[in-house]
Amino acid sequence: MHIKEVVLHTVKMKLVAPFTTSFGTFNEKHICLVEAIDESGISGWGETTASDEPYYNEETTYTTVYMLKNFFIPRVIHQTIKHPMDVHDMLTFVRRNQIAKSAIETAIWDLFAKKNDISLAELIGGTKTEIEVGKSIGIQASPEKLAEKVGDYVDEGFRKIKVKIAPGEDLEYIDAVRKKFPDIPLMADANSAYTLDDIDHLKKLDPYNLMMIEQPLAHDDIIDHATLQKEIQTPICLDESVHSLEDARKAIQLGSCRIINVKIGRVGGLGEAIRIHNLCQDNGVPVWCGGMLETGIGRAHNIALTSLSNFTIPGDTAPSSHYWDEDIIEPEVTMDQGIIQVQKGPGIGFDINREKLEQLTVEKESITTADTPHPIPTA
Repeated sequence: MHIKEVVLHTVKMKLVAPFTTSFGTFNEKHICLVEAIDESGISGWGETTASDEPYYNEETTYTTVYMLKNFFIPRVIHQTIKHPMDVHDMLTFVRRNQIAKSAIETAIWDLFAKKNDISLAELIGGTKTEIEVGKSIGIQASPEKLAEKVGDYVDEGFRKIKVKIAPGEDLEYIDAVRKKFPDIPLMADANSAYTLDDIDHLKKLDPYNLMMIEQPLAHDDIIDHATLQKEIQTPICLDESVHSLEDARKAIQLGSCRIINVKIGRVGGLGEAIRIHNLCQDNGVPVWCGGMLETGIGRAHNIALTSLSNFTIPGDTAPSSHYWDEDIIEPEVTMDQGIIQVQKGPGIGFDINREKLEQLTVEKESITTADTPHPIPTA
């Protein structure tokens, strides 16, 4: 397969409601949609899942565009690509920048599946025809408001509820939810808001029978999480700490977690996400797919990934309408009582609404050559 052109569509999308985490509050998002076009005119789609600010990791939407234009697209355009699994190794000459790598890599996966007239889920070895869906809820104004919001989503049929927490906005909030909903699958996401000095405080979450607490300690830590996991009963799930197969291997070996959240963008693409899934499956560690406020394109890739057998915990791939007034895919992602159907059509299984895409686009650039102002090593 040869890619003759890559088009970068940078869009600005407003969220239907503000989303608050320990990082801050998000009202809108710039996203670069990556369209990889082969010699026969078939398009594959990926997207950057970074935010406008480098709070989740070191990348932003703007740095991902720079890396794509100057390093990653020149590396793959006009090259012979036998299989998308090879793309990961083609991009390792640059360290980190996982979200930028993922944006072009996932576009190539979609393109390859379409060329072979199979669904992306089938291409990666997915076995499910439907996936269970959870809902992530940002930090609310009060415990009572959070419990009310949880009730809305329980009534809607979501199979798991994730609530964001931070120091001072944790125990009372979890307590309010558990008093109203003692038996729902419930987890907390700390987004690195605590330290080992908070062990005694975090132990107070144990009686609430949470499915997990996600990334309670530093975003780049594996060692301290192992110490914390020995002290608390609640399973720890790692998110920001795991950027690669090697990170996952070390975390499992050290006992830093009992669950891993696999985000395609965070680990550099579908290929590495599949490898992490397989490693975890071999070691009896369940995985689930987290969300990054994606458009329907990223959401479609998440659905395909979650069709793999070891994704046994409902992910954060909620319907499009929970995030955007109008998505850029047709049909939009919908849910029926906590279930989303895995697409059977070629590639990601959704069409791009070109008219909507043009309305949202703030910058567009077509790349057809491997020319770059920065020298790229050949070995």
